[in-house]
Amino acid sequence: MTKKKITVLIADDQTLFREGIKDVLSGERWMEVVGEAADGLDAVAKAKKLKPDVVLMDIRLPKMDGIAATRKIREACPNVNVLMLSSFEDEAHVLDAIQAGANGYLSKMLPAAELVNSIKTFTSEGLMIPQQLMGKLLHGLRKMGEGGLPTQSTLTKTEIKVLDFLGRGLSNKELAKELNCSVKTIKNHLNSAFHKLGVSSRTEAVVKAIEKGLISSEGTVIPEEDDEE
Repeated sequence: MTKKKITVLIADDQTLFREGIKDVLSGERWMEVVGEAADGLDAVAKAKKLKPDVVLMDIRLPKMDGIAATRKIREACPNVNVLMLSSFEDEAHVLDAIQAGANGYLSKMLPAAELVNSIKTFTSEGLMIPQQLMGKLLHGLRKMGEGGLPTQSTLTKTEIKVLDFLGRGLSNKELAKELNCSVKTIKNHLNSAFHKLGVSSRTEAVVKAIEKGLISSEGTVIPEEDDEE
């Protein structure tokens, strides 16, 4: 059976960069570049129309920046994944991107082969945010000092256990096997925990859980976005 190609939309205001990325990705039989956008407004419009598997999004874009465009895409098309590909690696940009709903964050300085492998991992298993960027994300969340965050008592013991295993990098199927239940039940626990924590992704959930002392940061990996049935 022929595997469905991964469809990609490239959003970057530099024509040479877009063409370079397109050439690299087009060389992969399992990947197809279905569109390009030179500004944030166009990126949102094309994401809604084309519904690609992945949007490679630059942060600095004309008309609408990549952060705002990411937020609009994720709100309108929750099944479209956004992978930030930026030259900015500071705490503020990483935090803004994740809060806007980005599923991953990579540097533009990556070698071509590493970018291809990252996209493959991102679409099949979920992308791990580089550890050096995760440290900045955690630090940024702590500095925000958000009030009214949930305490351990607002989450059930099972939800906390799920978050703990999630922080160890387990997929939904692995979580279901570990807790002896169905994948659907795991998704229900995750959705409930996400709602109580005020987050929308597995990465944010683990970050918040560590921040509130619900789970330990020791041995924690960045969880994969998992859409398994």
